[in-house]
Amino acid sequence: MADLSGLGFAAGAGLLGGAMNALAGGGTFATMPTLIALGLPSPVANATSNVALQPGLGASAWAYRKGLGPLAGFSMPVLAAITFAGGLAGSLLLVATPARLFDVVVPWLLLLATIVLAFGQRAAVALHRRVTIGPKTLVVAQILLGIYGGYFGGGVGLMMTAAFGLLAHQEPHKMAGARTLMVATANAAAALIFIVAGMVRWIYCIPMLIGAIVGGYLGARLGQILPPLAIRIWTLLITAVTTAVFFWRAYA
Repeated sequence: MADLSGLGFAAGAGLLGGAMNALAGGGTFATMPTLIALGLPSPVANATSNVALQPGLGASAWAYRKGLGPLAGFSMPVLAAITFAGGLAGSLLLVATPARLFDVVVPWLLLLATIVLAFGQRAAVALHRRVTIGPKTLVVAQILLGIYGGYFGGGVGLMMTAAFGLLAHQEPHKMAGARTLMVATANAAAALIFIVAGMVRWIYCIPMLIGAIVGGYLGARLGQILPPLAIRIWTLLITAVTTAVFFWRAYA
């Protein structure tokens, strides 16, 4: 049975994670380490974090619904179906991954997500000016991103922004709706598998979920008044420190 301090930590991590997702993404960097610190095995912590953050992602996707349209000739339902299938595959892969193996793999996933958070948008813009790849490649990329989103998901939103910029020849500011919907779709597929597989620790998930909803609202309000550079520095600081801690935990 969790004590009140553990429930408070879970709610606080949800508050921070929801705010980070609303501001720039990367909420997993706040929620999953907290759950591991509370004693959950890393795959279970990842699954619980996924479910706790899902309502905020779903609300964001709903808010963007009026701005959605075809991407590289594909309708949103088609891309969502592709992403959902990838999310199912990725989450099933996580269910089958031993905890020790996930502990070894996750620091590298965090490092990848940190690099994407730091350079993803600029790389997408630079590549967008030089290269355009056809829609078939977009389907393959979206399947892989769906798998990554279902398996881990850290930084997947910015990865999708980079992929859409390169493969669909879209400017980053025009892809917020599509990106948010696809991230929410992959996360929903994973949440379904994690719940059915019994990997969610509800005693921590529920307070974290409530905190994430509040944090998402407050983060959206803060995003209207904070300078973008401050948001970016804060997000990168959290992701870099979290990545370093996970490397130390796995390899020290």
